This record gives sequence, C-alpha cells and structure tokens, in this order.
Amino acid sequence: MREKVNLAEKVRVLQGSYAPGIVGYLNDYKLAVVKVEGEFVWHTHDDTDDFFLVLSGRMTIQLRDRNVELEAGEMFVVPRGVEHCPRADEEAHVLLIEPKGTVNTGDAGGKLTAPEVEI
Repeated sequence: MREKVNLAEKVRVLQGSYAPGIVGYLNDYKLAVVKVEGEFVWHTHDDTDDFFLVLSGRMTIQLRDRNVELEAGEMFVVPRGVEHCPRADEEAHVLLIEPKGTVNTGDAGGKLTAPEVEI
C-alpha cells in the first residue's frame, strides 16, 4: 500500500453482505472489509485464527458455548479450530485480518464462499 485507505469508502463499493473486499496486505495477511447482515454459515478455520473488528453497527459472533456481542470499535479473535457463525440483525461493517488464501466459509464451503477480490 502506497496510499492511505478510507475504509468507509471501500465498504460502499461492496456488492452485498458476506462478500469481502481486500483493501490491503500486511506481510502474508490480507486486510478486508465486509458487510455483515443476517446469519452467515457455521464454520471453522483449522489453520488460522479469525480476526473481526467492527467499524460500524453491531454484530454477534455465535460460538457453540456462547455469543460474543460486538459494537463499533470492538474486536474479537476466534481461535483456530473453533466453530463460529457471524450474525447481524442490521448491516454492520467489519474489518477482517487473515492469511492470504483463507476461504471466508472455512471448512463449510457452499454458496456463500467468496473469491478473494481487491477493491
């Protein structure tokens, strides 16, 4: 990245919920923004933790043993191998940090699997 990035502007160009857009890279990690609305899919990432930072709105990270409620400015890291399901009753905007090549639906696959797209 040679220029600054306005995350709010990047979120505006996203095409719907759960279709992340890559806004930059940090070493071997991709920095992506995503709109979260409704319930995603239960999944795990066996090889990496899953980082969520809420930029605006509210979201819930559902875990099998509890729910983690997040508001703007709050973050949570789902440890590798822990099954989880993001959810938001109203649209929330989130920054994700994960290794390049990480599939958004983890081990679940399916129609919500999104390609890695730079925006």
